[in-house]
Amino acid sequence: MKTIKIDPQNPKQEDIEEAALALRGGKLVIIPTDTVYGIAVDSTNQEALKKLSGIKSRPKDKPFALLISDKNKVEELAVDIPIAAYKLMDKFWPGPLTLILKGKNSATVGLRMPDNQAALKIITQAGAPLACPSANPAGKPAPKDFQEAVNGLEGQVDLAIDAGDCKMGIESSVVNLAGASLEILREGALKKDQIEQTAKKKSVLFVCTGNTCRSVIAKGLLEKKLKESGKSDIEVLSAGIMMFEGMFASEGARLVLAKEGIDVALHRSRSITLQMLRKSDIILVMEKLQESRVLEMAPDVKNRLFLLKEFAKIEDTSLDIEDPIGRDEGFYESIFSVIKEAVERVVDII
Repeated sequence: MKTIKIDPQNPKQEDIEEAALALRGGKLVIIPTDTVYGIAVDSTNQEALKKLSGIKSRPKDKPFALLISDKNKVEELAVDIPIAAYKLMDKFWPGPLTLILKGKNSATVGLRMPDNQAALKIITQAGAPLACPSANPAGKPAPKDFQEAVNGLEGQVDLAIDAGDCKMGIESSVVNLAGASLEILREGALKKDQIEQTAKKKSVLFVCTGNTCRSVIAKGLLEKKLKESGKSDIEVLSAGIMMFEGMFASEGARLVLAKEGIDVALHRSRSITLQMLRKSDIILVMEKLQESRVLEMAPDVKNRLFLLKEFAKIEDTSLDIEDPIGRDEGFYESIFSVIKEAVERVVDII
C-alpha cells in the first residue's frame, strides 16, 4: 500500500491526480473527509465495488453511499427529489450529511458532498461519484485519523492519502427522504433538531430583473411583517434574472423602504440560481419575463411560481409590476403600494 501525505487545505495537484488515476483504474484508495477517513472506489467499476464489499462485509443488495463534488450532480443520480432535500443541501453541503433519495438507476441512492478540499478535488478529478464507506474493517470503529484508517487494511487497499486528523471525527448524519416523510437513520455530526428545523423552515423567493428595486422592496416588507407577527421559521430571499451581482439597492427603493423604517444599505444584488429555486416553497416574480426565465431554468417549480401582483386586490388588466429603474419617486411610490398590498396577503398564506 502506497502512502501520500498531503496538506488537506491545499493539496498538490499531482497528488490529487495520482489518487484519481488509481480510482479510475479500479483501485481502492483511503481518502480523508470532513467526518472520518473512507475507502473510496469508482462507483461505476463493478469489480472495485465487489472488493470493497468484501472488506466491509457488505451484502450485495446493500449499496454504498456516494460522494459527489457538485450539488448539481444530484439530479443525475436521483429522481422525485423533495424540497426538504434541497433545503438540507443548501444548509449542510458541503458537510456531514448523507441524504437517501429515490434513485434514478436503483431503488434508493445515498449522497453526500464532504467539506474537505482534498476529497472534493479527488472526486472531481476521478470523474465519477465515489462509493466511500468508512475506512475500517467490519465491526471496527470509524477512523478519525490516518493511523486508525490504515490499521487492519494493509494489503487490502492500493493507496492511502494521509491528511492528518479529520476535522469532525464523527460519522455523517443520515437522513432518508425517499419515503413519504423525513426519517433520521443516523444522528451523527448533525443533531436531530438541526436537521428537522432546517427541513421544516419555509423559503420565500422574490425575483425581479436586476435585484436592486422591486424584489428588494418585497423582501424588506415581508421580513418586517414576519417579524411583527412573530414568525421566525420563514426564510426570505431575493434575486434577479440578470447576471449582475454585488449592486446596491436603487435610491428609489431605499427611499420608499426608509419611510417604513426598513434599511437595505447592506443589500447586494445576486443572480438567481437553480438551488435557490428548488429549495423555495413559493417563488414570486414581478413580471411574466421573470416567470418565463424561471420556468426555463426549473420547469418543475411551476406549481410554486406566481406573479406577485396576483395577490394584490387591484383591478388591472396587467399582472406585471413594472420596473421602476430610471423612473421618478412618484412611480416608485405607486409600485411600492402594489407590492405592499400583495405582501400583506402573502403573509396570511405562508
